This record gives sequence, structure tokens and C-alpha cells, in this order.
Amino acid sequence: MNYFKTAILLAGLTALFMAVGYLIGGSGGAMIALVIAAGTNLFAYWNSDRMVLSMHGAHEVDAHSAPDFVGLVAELAQRAQLPMPKVYLMDNPQPNAFATGRDPEHAAVAATTGLLQSLSREELAGVMAHELAHIKNRDTLIMTVTATIAGAISMLAQFGMFFGGRRDNNGMGVIGSLAMMLLAPLAAMIVQMAISRTREYSADRLGAQICGEPMWLASALMRIEDGVHHVPNMDAERSPATAHMFIINPLSGQGMDNLFSTHPSTQNRVHELQRLAAETGMRGDRVRTSAAPAAPRGPSGPSGPWGRSRGPWG
Repeated sequence: MNYFKTAILLAGLTALFMAVGYLIGGSGGAMIALVIAAGTNLFAYWNSDRMVLSMHGAHEVDAHSAPDFVGLVAELAQRAQLPMPKVYLMDNPQPNAFATGRDPEHAAVAATTGLLQSLSREELAGVMAHELAHIKNRDTLIMTVTATIAGAISMLAQFGMFFGGRRDNNGMGVIGSLAMMLLAPLAAMIVQMAISRTREYSADRLGAQICGEPMWLASALMRIEDGVHHVPNMDAERSPATAHMFIINPLSGQGMDNLFSTHPSTQNRVHELQRLAAETGMRGDRVRTSAAPAAPRGPSGPSGPWGRSRGPWG
């Protein structure tokens, strides 16, 4: 199903790319846009993960530079039966995270310093399990390629503003070029939104199973949403096409970039996690999976696979 969604998404974005090229340069422009789209798809498949990490100033960490964080990701990856992904940190005060990479063997997870400072260990485990779920579902290919193609469509539409009024064979003029410049990126964003909600719900559910406790992720989502509303993410504001990759939309909503959300309502996601907890465990305390047996309860409640919570990281 994820491969099918990827094919549909790429086909739609490629068609949009060709349509913009046709409006700019006629049939010749459409062919040029098709060649550019094919090259962009190929480039995105191999390089877009590095591009997205670079856009957000992410730097790789290891067991020596961030032992607790890397160790947590390693244990979660083992529970998810995934290869160990590369781990990155972003020096950003907004709590957030995303995953990228073309397949599980070439994947990476990235978290902001704000995330590590504001969440407990259990909540952080829920977030990183969600990101690993994206990798396991191969959603990362969809996310990285979508971000690259959507950005290319926006650039092509902006070129149309400069060249549209100078071509006699396209019949656009200045007004048509302006409309294309505004509507083409909007259409690309709508294509991104088409699969975003189901992808996030699926990753929430699988992530809860990986970490072993749905309410860890539910609590983290509420904390992250509160942090996003109070702390701007300037890197994301400069690269809005990557907003759908994050666990919570990082955009402030000050402009048109956040006119339509690429994510489901956080309240709805929390409700689904609460229902999952109630359906799959005694009083919703623990999700039992074949890869991760339930952890014993301590005297003060569930201790979890990494020991009892020691409060926020900081």
C-alpha cells in the first residue's frame, strides 16, 4: 500500500510539474519539465535525506557524544526489528522530530535539542518509536521525495512569474503567471496532505506498539504541540515544504504555509492512542507485542523497558 501511495503521489506531482512547464513554455516547456521532474525524482531518491537534514542544520551524534539518546534509539530499533538508523540532533529550541531516508537500511532520525530538554525519557521513547514506525512503513521515501518535488514546483512556478509575460505562445500574461505562482505550490501542498493523515495515524499506532505504551506518545504529542505554539522554528519557516515530515507541524501559522495543516488534529491522535491503550492492555497500561513483552510494574506504576522516569532531560 505504501508503494502504491508513493507511485500515486509522484505521478500527481509530476503531472503538476508538467502542467506548470506547459503554461510557461507550451509543449516544449512541458517536455523540459518532464525531464526535470524525472531527474528531480531520481536525485530525491538518492540525496533528499541529506538535503533535508542540511536544511535544518542537523548534525550526527553517536554513543560518545549523546550516549543516552543514541542508546534509546538503538533499543527501540531492536524492538522494531530495524537496522540501527543514523541519529541526528538539531540545535533548535522548538520540540520536534522527524525521520528520513529512502529505506530502512539508509534511514536517519533527527530530534531537536528542545525535544530532549522538554520531554521525559518515556515521552521521548514514544516520539522516537513513532519515527521508527515511519521507517518501518517506508513512509520516509514518501516524505523526502515529496519535499523535494514540492520545492521544485514552487521554484518553477516562481520562474513562470518572470517568463510568463514574455512568451506569446502560452497565453498567460502577467495575471496568469501570478495565478500560477500562487496556485501551483498550493496544489503541491494539497497532494502532500492527501496521504499525510493516514500516514501519521498508522505511525502513531505502530510507534505505540514499538515503545510498549501508547500513553507515552500521547503525552509527548500534547507537550510538543504546546511547545510548537510558543517556540518558532525558523529553519522550518524557511523550508515549509518539509513541514509534513515532522511529528507535529512546526510552522507558526503566520503565513499561507500553514493555511491547511499537513497533520491530523493532535486531540484526535491522542484519542486514538487512548482507544488503542484501552483495547490492547489491562486498563491500557501496556501494549503487548511479540517483539516487546510487557515490562513489570514497579511500586509506583509501570517502569517501562528503560527504567522508571527520571523527569525531563536537561
